[in-house]
Amino acid sequence: MLDAAKRLMVPSARSDVPPFMVMDVIAAAARVEAAGGRVIHMEVGQPAASAPSTALEAARAALNGRLAYTEALGIPALRVRIARHYMEAYGLAVEPSRVIATTGSSAGFILAFLAMFEPGDRVAVAVPGYPPYRHILKALGCEPVLIETTAATRWAITPDMLLDAHRRTPLKGVLVGSPANPTGTMMTQDALRALIAAAEGEAIRFISDEIYHGLDYAFPAVTAAGLSGNVVVINSFSKYFCMTGWRVGWMVVPEPLVRPIDRLQGNLAISVPTLSQIAATAAFDGRAEMDAVKHGYEENRRILVDELPKAGLDTFLPVDGAFYLYADVSRFSNDSFDFAKRMLEETHVAATPGVDFDPLHGTSFLRFCYAGAAAEMHEAVERIGEWLRKG
Repeated sequence: MLDAAKRLMVPSARSDVPPFMVMDVIAAAARVEAAGGRVIHMEVGQPAASAPSTALEAARAALNGRLAYTEALGIPALRVRIARHYMEAYGLAVEPSRVIATTGSSAGFILAFLAMFEPGDRVAVAVPGYPPYRHILKALGCEPVLIETTAATRWAITPDMLLDAHRRTPLKGVLVGSPANPTGTMMTQDALRALIAAAEGEAIRFISDEIYHGLDYAFPAVTAAGLSGNVVVINSFSKYFCMTGWRVGWMVVPEPLVRPIDRLQGNLAISVPTLSQIAATAAFDGRAEMDAVKHGYEENRRILVDELPKAGLDTFLPVDGAFYLYADVSRFSNDSFDFAKRMLEETHVAATPGVDFDPLHGTSFLRFCYAGAAAEMHEAVERIGEWLRKG
């Protein structure tokens, strides 16, 4: 019976994607805590703060009524409020009809890839970069094309790099994030405009991951939607609005993609969770709270930038935005996974190895998330410094 089940239940090739390694780090940290250790969590990319009080109040009120399916594209009030956000934040007029509610940014990527690409299409992504970009593309039968970024390009894809990859074998799409995960680096308006122009000149479809917008420190983030009407923008309430577990995000898409995504969403999910959509609509009224949280991230950023070099980690990428610091650990180890494992076991500080984000050079890097409390940042630096000095 078991042999028959094994023959029948052979996993598909498309399911053979690497695990998201940060989840393994979270599990290892949980084991340390179960044994009585107090872990400083800098591995998972989520805010320690709660959702805005305005969102919580709206959700509580909604629980008194019926929570039914919504339109596949999202409740009209949410789509109108997101469109208004683009005018408030960027001075950009966006038609609510082009706004689509999604189950977090993750569903946004799935919907975008399904609507824009065929199996076998090649889509460029930067490395270092967010692993599920590659893994979702592979699971959907597309080919992720890794474009290696360097300090010379501020860790972003340039037009020359994109066109060079396209000349070798044609690309159908490119996906960029700014602020980026895991690096925290950002693209300037000129750099983003030039990359979009280069892509559109070769009929390469452009997707902009803007999930960390609102968390910019070095200079203001620029939305790709303001530079071209042909791009797809994906965003979420998870990061700036501290609503990771609510699983609600959005897309801004060109008009020809609205109906295809409507059909896909209706079949794949019916609609986004109603309670989350109601809370998200009210979240925009809690921006003063969220800006206070952002100021906390800025202080955490200052602590790490000032103190990590004294602890021994003195090389890291520009910390422009998001809430990540991507540090070079190659002077201590050529195996970031082992380094992160030992650091967790011996200091009880959890961070994510760079191999999760960069299959080329990730063995030399760790990603630290600084979305926690300032006191934890100080303590983490002290623990790491003492550990590295012991050698």
